[in-house]
Amino acid sequence: MDDTLQHQVAEFLRRWSGLRVFCTQDGWIDNDTLRFEIQGGGQDEVIVAVTFEEVLVEGSGCVAGREPCFGRLRLKLDADGSVRSAEDW
Repeated sequence: MDDTLQHQVAEFLRRWSGLRVFCTQDGWIDNDTLRFEIQGGGQDEVIVAVTFEEVLVEGSGCVAGREPCFGRLRLKLDADGSVRSAEDW
């Protein structure tokens, strides 16, 4: 896969609130730990494996820990390669 697609996917994942479906304890997604691998697909979609750390917060707002999270997504692409939509897979 080319660098443009890698960039498009990275930008989409950093902004897409749907990644929260992979959080286990209603924490925050640490975008600095967000990683993905394009595992396959075609011209109009790709399958992506995602990993990140979920930041767990206490009631007082203090960080209580981190939990590794992962999942797979099917990303639908527009003709220009930008990501149109996503669904967990």
